[in-house]
Amino acid sequence: MDYRNPTTSTCFLVNPNDIVFGGWDISAKNLAESMERAQVLDYDLQRQLKPIMEKMKPLPAIYDKDFIAANQEARADNVITGTKWEQVEQILKNIREFKEKNQVGKVIILWTANTERFSDIRVGLNDTSSNLLKSIKENASEISPSTLYAVASIMEECAYINGSPQNTFVPGVIELAEKNNVLIGGDDFKSGQTKFKSVLVDFLIGAGIKPVSVRSPRATWWMTWWLLTQSCMLQERKPDHCVVIKYVPYVKDSKRALDEYTSEIMMNGKSTIVVHNTCEDSLLAAPIILDLIVLTELCQRISFKILSSSETAFQPFNSVLSVLSYLCKAPLVPKGTPVVNALARQRACIENLFRGCLGLPPVNHLDLEHKLSDAASWCTEQPEKVRVDQEKVNGFIKSKHDAAFDWTHCRGHCPQGAAMRFIDN
Repeated sequence: MDYRNPTTSTCFLVNPNDIVFGGWDISAKNLAESMERAQVLDYDLQRQLKPIMEKMKPLPAIYDKDFIAANQEARADNVITGTKWEQVEQILKNIREFKEKNQVGKVIILWTANTERFSDIRVGLNDTSSNLLKSIKENASEISPSTLYAVASIMEECAYINGSPQNTFVPGVIELAEKNNVLIGGDDFKSGQTKFKSVLVDFLIGAGIKPVSVRSPRATWWMTWWLLTQSCMLQERKPDHCVVIKYVPYVKDSKRALDEYTSEIMMNGKSTIVVHNTCEDSLLAAPIILDLIVLTELCQRISFKILSSSETAFQPFNSVLSVLSYLCKAPLVPKGTPVVNALARQRACIENLFRGCLGLPPVNHLDLEHKLSDAASWCTEQPEKVRVDQEKVNGFIKSKHDAAFDWTHCRGHCPQGAAMRFIDN
């Protein structure tokens, strides 16, 4: 029989009500004015939230018109001026002041702003952390605003998550995060449509049906627009057609898409599934933002020790936090690591991580005890859990508000004979 308990009652997750929010925006409008402009929430809900939201005003943000759509220039009245290095120093100053003002133990930064064009990756520009920092100090034009935020976040030892599809995490950023033992994750929030795609394709493959084509008109015009707006391509040749993307006022935040899944079946047959998707992107993305914050914060409190290794010290997660793949469209993984896109496998990874924190074995759905001819012969004894003395918090948690309760579990509980240490906040 399955027993289900809320994750919050087992893994001591951060309560979203305890999170203090702040941020940057290129528009000086307070959040009530921005809420009215976006027209995502119902009018009555906007009216109730206005007294709270109008007190919240974003800090000036980094703006570079070479990296985002030209239609954003009209609202860019709240920007950080100066060289790129001066902009990084200003972001660092903002983070420190936010910590001090709100007396928080940790800061996690997410990029939820406009999608940028891709940055060039060049040797000597951003291929290493030293070259990246050197390029920023030299005010190199090809360093994007999102990369500047990432660098500042890492320098201040704050986890950074990229919620858009651009290549914020150039090789130099990843190397800088690894040197500073700071978690980074991404890319691009996985809300409704992409999540459904990953489930359906996984189902088709698991059912022995071979998907050969997934056609999405929305993805087609998006990629075409991206290609046509690349400055290097426009310099080499003129486009032979134009793509026009217009905002439809009546539709507002509702995203429409028509996806066609074509598979090969027996005797050279074809199977086609057509899905029409309508969703409000912002309302799907908001809970994902909270989940990313909560999960990242938890991962900052987990460390491991391989029992078969001679190494006695516990180690944290790799700086590239691939556990976040469940919530991201294009999973960022450590170099040389296989990318897992199947949603069920991504979810199982998180579930088994939580179980490991509690000293429970990973779920594999074998349920062999229910398949034996003599069920009475099944051994129900579990390996004994050994509790070690309480320690001070480990190296990557420095807040005076943290308390540490460490558990070490024997080999039978953890995959590959790994001992897990979980810091209870």
